[in-house]
Amino acid sequence: MNAFFIIDTQKSIDGACTDLDGAVVNHGFGLLPVHDLGETLRSKGIVFSESDRVFEVCNPKQAGLVLERNYLLNTALPCRISVYTDAGQTRVGMVRPAAMIQALSTDPQLIDVVQQVDASTSAMINEPGLLTEHRSEEVLGNDDHEL
Repeated sequence: MNAFFIIDTQKSIDGACTDLDGAVVNHGFGLLPVHDLGETLRSKGIVFSESDRVFEVCNPKQAGLVLERNYLLNTALPCRISVYTDAGQTRVGMVRPAAMIQALSTDPQLIDVVQQVDASTSAMINEPGLLTEHRSEEVLGNDDHEL
């Protein structure tokens, strides 16, 4: 499984954020805070020319099941989906919830829950309004991408 799930969209960052907001609700998740990472960095005097908004999304029922199985996984919640620009290209992506949790637990019941969450969050990103032409799934490790 690829650790990252990312699509390119023809939408502006504002348009993609609006569409993602609707997709979150359509898939039965709640929208928690949206962090404007770019604005936060710029407000701290850091030169950052890209736009980057991080959506925190959660399905309370599924989050409750995860926490019942392993409370330490509260540190991996909620799910995050980023809408960002990269050299002028608007992208929507996330670290796959299943990949992240599978790195932290081998509990088969937990894996079933997070695979459902993964399917839902991937479907949000793949909503017709967001996906316009090019779709990419990327695996970026330390060897491939400097952080």
